[in-house]
Amino acid sequence: MRNLYVLLATVIALAATPVSATEVMDAKGDFLTSYTGPQLADLDVTRFSVSYDAVNAQFLLGASMAGTIVPGTAGFYVIGVNTGTGTIRPFASIGQGNVIFNQAIVINKDGTGRIGATTLNPANISIMGDSFMARIDAGLLPTTGFAFDRYGFNLWPRVGFTGNADISDFAPENAVLSSVPEPASWALMIAGIGITGAGLRRRRRVAAIA
Repeated sequence: MRNLYVLLATVIALAATPVSATEVMDAKGDFLTSYTGPQLADLDVTRFSVSYDAVNAQFLLGASMAGTIVPGTAGFYVIGVNTGTGTIRPFASIGQGNVIFNQAIVINKDGTGRIGATTLNPANISIMGDSFMARIDAGLLPTTGFAFDRYGFNLWPRVGFTGNADISDFAPENAVLSSVPEPASWALMIAGIGITGAGLRRRRRVAAIA
């Protein structure tokens, strides 16, 4: 019975949690063989994470590089977003054919950024050492079919927009990082596992008595 109370408490806590998050680690020094720009440490992704805050309707994007981010040096960061109708797949020629998006966020090394022609509030972008964080209002990335916590994201630093040879790295490699199932879904899964386990235990006790 005590385990059942613990299970119920876990379900309630997860269901009340407003944030969905996921993270991917990326190998250090894995510059693309097609990349022709300078191999700066702050263009080599080592970590990329995405969170969705349902209470404030914001995405929190975070990334770490292999070295300190240096404003004024070559490069910037592009985050592709699939809001549900992603059809843009421009990277097959460099072995990244599964990267798909229909929106793009640009984060500059000086802490400025934009989505398309919309300038982001610099107060929502933070650069510290080898990492940056950006808080993006969900209204700037309207859905085209996906729930906000199902959006797909991919990060790629680049030094220009002249071609794919400007891209230094991808995180995740040849894939799109999507948020984990929303907490309510996790809660239902845990509850289902608990109920199944309780049913099996009851059946065992009945069999033992018989």
